[in-house]
Amino acid sequence: MSRSAPADEPLRLTVRVQPGASRTRVGGRYGEGEPPVLVVRVPARPIEGRANEAVRVALADAFDIRTAQVTLTAGASARLKVFDLAGADPSRLTELLDS
Repeated sequence: MSRSAPADEPLRLTVRVQPGASRTRVGGRYGEGEPPVLVVRVPARPIEGRANEAVRVALADAFDIRTAQVTLTAGASARLKVFDLAGADPSRLTELLDS
């Protein structure tokens, strides 16, 4: 979900994970609904949390924050997941959704 958050609140976003991709890529919109869903492709397979960790790292890189600032809050075993990103710039989400 995209929203303007006060500096002390994390940016909460929904992502659609595509594990087993040929390379890591963060960008694009999944579906037409609200809240917007960001697409994250990672080479890791969804075994023993590897894909979840790969997504955390990819989101941290895409938003230029530390991996420790990215928290999976819902959807650990689903393709649609919700992450909280502490200190992330909401305008970066808009850029990624449009790429």
